Amino acid sequence: MLCPAVYPPDPTLGITDPQMLPPPKLVLRSRNYEHRPCPECGKSCPRDRVRTRTLHDLGDPVGGRPREIRLTYSQHHCTRCRHYFTADMSDLAAPKARYTHRVVALTVRLVVEDGLPYQTASWHLWRDHQVFVPFATIQNWVEARGKKGGRSNPGRLPRLGPRPLLRVHRRRRVVRRPLLRPVDRR
Repeated sequence: MLCPAVYPPDPTLGITDPQMLPPPKLVLRSRNYEHRPCPECGKSCPRDRVRTRTLHDLGDPVGGRPREIRLTYSQHHCTRCRHYFTADMSDLAAPKARYTHRVVALTVRLVVEDGLPYQTASWHLWRDHQVFVPFATIQNWVEARGKKGGRSNPGRLPRLGPRPLLRVHRRRRVVRRPLLRPVDRR
Protein backbone atom coordinates (compact mmCIF):
# COMPACT_ATOMS: atom_id res chain seq x y z
CA MET A 1 0.00 0.00 0.00
CA LEU A 2 1.32 3.42 -0.94
CA CYS A 3 1.50 6.23 1.58
CA PRO A 4 0.64 9.83 0.61
CA ALA A 5 4.30 10.92 0.74
CA VAL A 6 5.67 7.96 -1.23
CA TYR A 7 5.84 8.31 -5.00
CA PRO A 8 6.33 5.16 -7.07
CA PRO A 9 8.64 5.40 -10.08
CA ASP A 10 6.93 7.24 -12.92
CA PRO A 11 6.75 5.15 -16.12
CA THR A 12 6.33 8.34 -18.16
CA LEU A 13 9.57 9.89 -16.89
CA GLY A 14 11.57 11.31 -19.77
CA ILE A 15 8.69 11.50 -22.24
CA THR A 16 8.68 14.95 -23.83
CA ASP A 17 6.02 14.43 -26.50
CA PRO A 18 2.37 14.36 -25.29
CA GLN A 19 1.56 11.84 -28.06
CA MET A 20 3.75 9.25 -26.28
CA LEU A 21 1.71 9.36 -23.06
CA PRO A 22 -0.43 6.36 -22.06
CA PRO A 23 -3.89 6.14 -23.66
CA PRO A 24 -6.64 7.83 -21.65
CA LYS A 25 -9.49 6.13 -19.83
CA LEU A 26 -12.72 7.16 -21.60
CA VAL A 27 -15.79 8.11 -19.58
CA LEU A 28 -19.03 8.57 -21.54
CA ARG A 29 -21.45 11.34 -20.54
CA SER A 30 -24.60 12.48 -22.29
CA ARG A 31 -26.51 15.74 -22.54
CA ASN A 32 -28.61 14.54 -25.44
CA TYR A 33 -32.26 15.69 -25.19
CA GLU A 34 -35.13 15.52 -27.69
CA HIS A 35 -36.59 18.88 -26.63
CA ARG A 36 -35.18 21.83 -24.67
CA PRO A 37 -36.71 25.24 -23.91
CA CYS A 38 -35.26 28.15 -25.88
CA PRO A 39 -33.17 30.43 -23.61
CA GLU A 40 -34.54 33.53 -25.37
CA CYS A 41 -38.28 32.91 -25.84
CA GLY A 42 -38.93 29.79 -23.74
CA LYS A 43 -40.54 27.74 -26.57
CA SER A 44 -39.88 23.99 -26.53
CA CYS A 45 -37.46 23.33 -29.37
CA PRO A 46 -36.69 20.01 -31.08
CA ARG A 47 -33.21 18.57 -31.43
CA ASP A 48 -31.51 19.61 -34.66
CA ARG A 49 -28.33 17.52 -34.45
CA VAL A 50 -26.10 15.60 -32.05
CA ARG A 51 -22.48 16.59 -31.40
CA THR A 52 -19.56 15.08 -29.46
CA ARG A 53 -17.01 16.93 -27.36
CA THR A 54 -13.92 15.65 -25.52
CA LEU A 55 -12.98 17.08 -22.12
CA HIS A 56 -9.77 16.39 -20.21
CA ASP A 57 -10.41 15.58 -16.54
CA LEU A 58 -8.29 14.69 -13.52
CA GLY A 59 -6.78 11.28 -14.17
CA ASP A 60 -6.95 7.93 -12.49
CA PRO A 61 -4.12 7.82 -9.91
CA VAL A 62 -4.47 4.08 -9.30
CA GLY A 63 -4.34 3.09 -12.97
CA GLY A 64 -1.83 5.80 -13.82
CA ARG A 65 -3.79 6.86 -16.89
CA PRO A 66 -5.29 10.17 -17.95
CA ARG A 67 -9.08 10.46 -18.04
CA GLU A 68 -11.14 11.96 -20.83
CA ILE A 69 -14.86 12.62 -20.79
CA ARG A 70 -16.55 11.96 -24.12
CA LEU A 71 -19.60 14.21 -23.93
CA THR A 72 -22.48 13.72 -26.37
CA TYR A 73 -24.79 16.73 -26.48
CA SER A 74 -27.73 17.94 -28.53
CA GLN A 75 -28.03 21.13 -30.54
CA HIS A 76 -31.52 22.63 -30.84
CA HIS A 77 -33.17 25.13 -33.19
CA CYS A 78 -35.93 27.54 -32.22
CA THR A 79 -38.24 28.26 -35.16
CA ARG A 80 -39.86 31.24 -33.42
CA CYS A 81 -36.73 33.34 -32.84
CA ARG A 82 -34.46 31.46 -35.32
CA HIS A 83 -31.89 30.79 -32.62
CA TYR A 84 -29.53 27.78 -32.39
CA PHE A 85 -28.45 26.66 -28.91
CA THR A 86 -26.91 23.62 -27.25
CA ALA A 87 -27.89 21.65 -24.18
CA ASP A 88 -26.48 23.06 -20.95
CA MET A 89 -23.04 21.62 -20.12
CA SER A 90 -21.91 24.29 -17.66
CA ASP A 91 -21.79 21.78 -14.79
CA LEU A 92 -18.82 20.03 -16.46
CA ALA A 93 -16.88 22.76 -18.26
CA ALA A 94 -16.98 26.31 -19.55
CA PRO A 95 -18.22 26.87 -23.10
CA LYS A 96 -15.64 25.86 -25.72
CA ALA A 97 -13.22 24.69 -23.00
CA ARG A 98 -11.11 21.54 -23.31
CA TYR A 99 -10.65 21.00 -19.56
CA THR A 100 -13.23 20.42 -16.83
CA HIS A 101 -13.91 22.83 -13.97
CA ARG A 102 -12.10 20.43 -11.62
CA VAL A 103 -8.84 20.72 -13.59
CA VAL A 104 -9.04 24.52 -13.78
CA ALA A 105 -9.83 24.90 -10.06
CA LEU A 106 -7.01 22.57 -8.98
CA THR A 107 -4.53 24.29 -11.30
CA VAL A 108 -5.36 27.79 -10.09
CA ARG A 109 -5.16 26.58 -6.48
CA LEU A 110 -1.70 25.09 -7.10
CA VAL A 111 -0.37 28.34 -8.53
CA VAL A 112 -2.09 30.82 -6.23
CA GLU A 113 -2.24 29.08 -2.86
CA ASP A 114 0.82 26.84 -3.11
CA GLY A 115 2.85 29.41 -5.04
CA LEU A 116 4.10 27.00 -7.70
CA PRO A 117 5.52 28.39 -10.95
CA TYR A 118 3.55 27.60 -14.10
CA GLN A 119 5.94 24.94 -15.44
CA THR A 120 6.18 23.22 -12.06
CA ALA A 121 2.39 23.23 -11.73
CA SER A 122 2.11 21.63 -15.18
CA TRP A 123 4.54 18.90 -14.18
CA HIS A 124 2.74 18.41 -10.83
CA LEU A 125 -0.61 17.97 -12.61
CA TRP A 126 0.82 15.22 -14.76
CA ARG A 127 2.73 13.50 -11.95
CA ASP A 128 -0.12 13.42 -9.43
CA HIS A 129 -3.29 13.70 -11.51
CA GLN A 130 -2.36 12.38 -14.97
CA VAL A 131 -3.66 15.41 -16.83
CA PHE A 132 -1.39 17.25 -19.26
CA VAL A 133 -1.90 21.03 -19.23
CA PRO A 134 0.58 23.28 -21.04
CA PHE A 135 2.04 25.90 -18.73
CA ALA A 136 0.92 28.71 -21.05
CA THR A 137 -2.69 27.54 -20.57
CA ILE A 138 -2.16 27.61 -16.81
CA GLN A 139 -0.89 31.17 -17.09
CA ASN A 140 -4.02 32.17 -19.05
CA TRP A 141 -6.31 30.62 -16.42
CA VAL A 142 -4.54 32.32 -13.51
CA GLU A 143 -4.50 35.71 -15.22
CA ALA A 144 -8.18 35.36 -16.19
CA ARG A 145 -9.07 34.78 -12.56
CA GLY A 146 -6.94 37.76 -11.55
CA LYS A 147 -5.51 35.94 -8.56
CA LYS A 148 -1.75 35.89 -9.03
CA GLY A 149 0.18 38.73 -7.50
CA GLY A 150 -2.18 39.36 -4.61
CA ARG A 151 0.48 39.58 -1.89
CA SER A 152 3.35 40.78 -4.07
CA ASN A 153 1.22 43.55 -5.59
CA PRO A 154 -0.15 45.39 -2.55
CA GLY A 155 -0.84 48.68 -4.35
CA ARG A 156 -2.87 46.85 -7.01
CA LEU A 157 -0.70 48.29 -9.75
CA PRO A 158 -1.51 47.01 -13.24
CA ARG A 159 0.80 44.29 -14.46
CA LEU A 160 1.66 45.90 -17.76
CA GLY A 161 5.07 44.47 -18.53
CA PRO A 162 8.19 46.44 -19.45
CA ARG A 163 7.14 48.15 -22.70
CA PRO A 164 3.83 49.69 -21.57
CA LEU A 165 5.49 50.77 -18.32
CA LEU A 166 8.19 52.54 -20.31
CA ARG A 167 5.49 54.33 -22.32
CA VAL A 168 3.78 55.43 -19.12
CA HIS A 169 7.12 56.58 -17.71
CA ARG A 170 7.94 58.54 -20.89
CA ARG A 171 4.52 60.22 -20.84
CA ARG A 172 5.03 61.27 -17.26
CA ARG A 173 8.47 62.61 -18.05
CA VAL A 174 7.12 64.68 -20.95
CA VAL A 175 4.25 66.09 -18.90
CA ARG A 176 6.52 67.18 -16.04
CA ARG A 177 7.95 70.60 -16.66
CA PRO A 178 10.46 72.46 -14.57
CA LEU A 179 8.77 74.64 -12.00
CA LEU A 180 9.01 78.35 -12.67
CA ARG A 181 10.19 80.41 -9.77
CA PRO A 182 7.72 82.98 -8.56
CA VAL A 183 8.41 86.48 -9.70
CA ASP A 184 9.63 88.82 -6.96
CA ARG A 185 7.24 91.73 -6.60
CA ARG A 186 8.90 94.45 -4.64
